[in-house]
Amino acid sequence: MFPPGAGPAADPAGDRHERTIRSFQPRRSRVTHAQREALLRWWPHRGLEIDGGSRIDPAELFGGLPVVLEIGFGMGEATAEMAAADPGTGILAVDVHTPGQGNLLRLAEEAALTNVRVANGDAMILLREMLPPAALAGVRVFFPDPWPKKRHHKRRLIQPEFVELAASRMAPGAVLHCATDWEPYARWMREVLDASPSFVNAAPGGPDGFAPRPQDRPRTRFERQGIAKGHVVRDLRYRRR
Repeated sequence: MFPPGAGPAADPAGDRHERTIRSFQPRRSRVTHAQREALLRWWPHRGLEIDGGSRIDPAELFGGLPVVLEIGFGMGEATAEMAAADPGTGILAVDVHTPGQGNLLRLAEEAALTNVRVANGDAMILLREMLPPAALAGVRVFFPDPWPKKRHHKRRLIQPEFVELAASRMAPGAVLHCATDWEPYARWMREVLDASPSFVNAAPGGPDGFAPRPQDRPRTRFERQGIAKGHVVRDLRYRRR
């Protein structure tokens, strides 16, 4: 789809890493002309391949800013809005959806945002192989795939292994912020996080033990669709001990 180095690779880690159970399915659906042009212009400068073969320093990547890792950003509208509202924080945004990657780079270009980088590939490999300990000021996981069928629960991102791996890359006091409109997954998340020795609930007094909806998290198109279907959106905010 793109010349080498000029756009996101189809499988950046290749065969160098074991094929573990994935919480996502790579999607390379139709890329619009504007998204492709944004990728061609900006990927060499603001794109990052999660190849597992190199270490990165997030603070160096963002010129010394504190860095929040966002896993799964869809089409990037909420990510761009949060970046614009908080220019003092770098956002390392991870996804495997090529149109969304291009759209986020397009939005960043239009808003002249310098605090966004787009990473392509498996966030587990990024956390495990490429980030140093205590490097992140926060982690965001907004509306991950709930994998609602019981036989697919093993594919859910929020699992004890992920939580402890993320904790090892977060500085003390950093916040893991999750959101979902799937009630069974919300309760699953809370059970996993409550059981973690690395985190404490940062908003235990919220509705049903969940956090009140933060004003700094923009509503996404996906979220609005869920609300229109009668879904209740749950936020979870847990602080690294």
